[in-house]
Amino acid sequence: MPYDVLTDDQREIRELVRTLARERIAPRAAEIDASHEFPWDVVELFREHEVFGLFFEERYGGTGTGTLLALVAIEEVSKVCATSGLILAVQALGSLGLVLGGSDEQCERYLPRLASGEWLAAYALTEAGSGSDSAAMRTEARRDDGEYVLNGSKRFITNAAVASLYTVFAKTDPSKRHAGISAFLVESDAPGFEVARLEPKMGISGSTTGELTFTDCRVPEANRLGSEGEGFRLAMRILDHSRAGVGAQALGIAQGATDYALEYAKTRETMGKPIAEHQLIAAKLADMETACEAARGLLYRFGQMADAGVPDAELTKASAMAKLFCADTAMWVTTEAVQILGGYGYIREYPLERMMRDAKITQIYEGTNEIQRLVIAREMVREQRAFLLAGVS
Repeated sequence: MPYDVLTDDQREIRELVRTLARERIAPRAAEIDASHEFPWDVVELFREHEVFGLFFEERYGGTGTGTLLALVAIEEVSKVCATSGLILAVQALGSLGLVLGGSDEQCERYLPRLASGEWLAAYALTEAGSGSDSAAMRTEARRDDGEYVLNGSKRFITNAAVASLYTVFAKTDPSKRHAGISAFLVESDAPGFEVARLEPKMGISGSTTGELTFTDCRVPEANRLGSEGEGFRLAMRILDHSRAGVGAQALGIAQGATDYALEYAKTRETMGKPIAEHQLIAAKLADMETACEAARGLLYRFGQMADAGVPDAELTKASAMAKLFCADTAMWVTTEAVQILGGYGYIREYPLERMMRDAKITQIYEGTNEIQRLVIAREMVREQRAFLLAGVS
């Protein structure tokens, strides 16, 4: 039996999600990609089988089964459809502001709706001129008679136009850069809030990615997350927890591509034998499988750390490493998988060209992989390792 870090109960839930993915989502994957339409039927499937609940505590209607199992669910769905896996990942991302920084009243008001899937969530940090540099954001929020008035815009927001609740970051004191950023819960029907446009994309085509605009958008003061000026710190804490979800999506894409390429290589024959028996192809398959297993080790390690209650400061490096390696693995593995199929890998009759397109975004969103490298190196510099060199001359 292969080594597995999951418990029997966790394996049972994984098998449920795997079955849903294989039998209900996989047959829809190509159509979702080709139509560029958000798959509400997949959302309904997740609602029906309480899959959204994997990201929430029992007191809010969730399963309370922890981070590791949530990552496993994203991985399993992403093996067959990255767009559908992203629906789960963004439900976690969009709700983490509440989970990490929400008041009891805010959590009781919103989390049950998110746990059931009645509402979808979104995370709105990026702007056209501020991606990796959040302090450069220009969206502002000013107090006015018990409310905040938001003005500005956000760009590249996943779940735009389908989410009911957005975690939005804006400057309440523009003079303070990072320290002037605050976080707000904005409902989709808030006056002055609009989705200005949806972006056509290279991959994850069924997922909506859009531009949000705020024109004198009024938000109750009770919808501010934490105190004024705490938004940037909250945003970074959210990303420390959520970027592993992108890692899970990337790992799913990579493993799905490996599995498909393997089955093809076992049946496609040249020179009198399956191409899986030719050394060059066999070497590709071996390297692909090894990379997926290595990525899984980093990803599951993060999930176990989060479930063990490791302090947030220790999660930063672990999540960055998991996201970085999983995303780079997805891009490399899908490229190799297309190569194994040759001309067939390049046409849309086969899923690998879609997987290759989908893989690319995992190196970009929720912190580019270049930023992840900076984060990892920064954390390394902070560590005390001098004792390891004791006695070395």
